[in-house]
Amino acid sequence: MHIAVLGMGQMGRALAGRLLDGGHRVTVWNRTKGRAGELESAGAVEAATIADAVSGVDAVITMLADDVAVISVAFGDLQAAIAADTPYLDCSTVSPALGAALADAFGPRFLSLPIVGAPAAVRAGTATLLAGGDTGLIDRLGPLLGDLSDRIRRYESAALALTAKVTTNFLLLSGVVALAEAFTVGRSGGLDDEQLHALLADAPVVAPALANRFDAVLTASPQGWWTTVLGAKDAGLALDIAAGADLELPVAEVVRGRYETAGGRDPDADISAVAALYRDPTAPNS
Repeated sequence: MHIAVLGMGQMGRALAGRLLDGGHRVTVWNRTKGRAGELESAGAVEAATIADAVSGVDAVITMLADDVAVISVAFGDLQAAIAADTPYLDCSTVSPALGAALADAFGPRFLSLPIVGAPAAVRAGTATLLAGGDTGLIDRLGPLLGDLSDRIRRYESAALALTAKVTTNFLLLSGVVALAEAFTVGRSGGLDDEQLHALLADAPVVAPALANRFDAVLTASPQGWWTTVLGAKDAGLALDIAAGADLELPVAEVVRGRYETAGGRDPDADISAVAALYRDPTAPNS
């Protein structure tokens, strides 16, 4: 198949790379040029415009940062240029309300496909795809989805798939903050990092996904792929979903505040860098 991938952040590049590995033709586009060098070396073509990217393709995938970016692309040049029968898959983590709006605008050819997993998992084919949309479309796209991963969960609507994604993201975001604070408790009582590692690195109280970031949180590493700014955004999405049901999430308020503060210090740092707020007494609002 010929696939257009719009958005060349780390996840978008991983998706495009996985598709190339599966033998697909891939055309990529990004608002800022020059981020697809490795993909071009592997056979991808970088388009100058969205219209060029989606011309003649069998499916379009967007992987963008947030609601604002998706609205700008999907309801702008993409909607104007995409062929009437071309499937459109959005893998971005956005609000369920936007997912529903995209489903209304693009009809049964639209599939919300948020992804649970890091770029490395996407490239390895071990990420989980949360597919929300028309059952017939999911079946028709089965070979393409299977090339991305064999771990697929189906939901009857885009909004439900996105709710599932925000649910999983919030659990990890809150876990990273809790782990950083647990380290702070241990250090405050006299434990050193070696002792904390021995105590908790393989402890059953640390979930597997959180264990993957254990060392990064212990060292407050800024290296990674899920930025503090996006962490704050996703915690905000969780708050919005609950607010829609007239419910409050006090923990989510705190978690969002922690990532907003960390993002103010270094917006490009990984969410693990939130732990630096507990190690640097000069940090604002720490």
